Amino acid sequence: MPLPAAVELIGEKWAFLIVRGAFNELHHFEEFQAGLGIARNILSDRLAKLVAGGILQRTPDPSDRRKVIYSLAPKGEALMPVVLALRQWGEEWGGRPADIMLVNRSTGSPVRKICVQSEDGKVLNRHDDLVWVSRAHAESVNKGRAA
Repeated sequence: MPLPAAVELIGEKWAFLIVRGAFNELHHFEEFQAGLGIARNILSDRLAKLVAGGILQRTPDPSDRRKVIYSLAPKGEALMPVVLALRQWGEEWGGRPADIMLVNRSTGSPVRKICVQSEDGKVLNRHDDLVWVSRAHAESVNKGRAA
C-alpha cells in the first residue's frame, strides 16, 4: 500500500520539517539544526533515513570538504505538493496565515491553493465527490469514454 510506506518515510514530525527546510534552501547539518531547533542525534538519524529513502541526496561541499550538502533528490522534490497542501491546510484550519508566502519566482504571483481535480479540471472538494476503485476499473471506464 502506498500510503503506509510514505508515512513510514516522511510521516514523522522531524522528517517532514527537514524536508520543508530543504525546500527552504537549508543545506548543511548546522543550518538544519539551527533552523529547526532539533537535537543533533535526532537530526543525524532523520537525515540518514531520508538519504536512505531517496528523499535527500548527500554530496561533499566543494568549499569545505569537512562538510556535506544535503539537497532534495527528485523523489524529495516530488513532495512539494504535499508540503504545500499541509501548509495551506494549517493556515486555514490551524491559525492565521504565515507572514511569508510561496510565490512564482519568475512572476512574483502567489501560488494557487492546492486542490483535487478530475482529469478534465473540475474541482472535487467534497468527500462525496470521490470514491476509490480498482485501477483496472478506472482504466476501463476511461477507455469507454475515449471510444
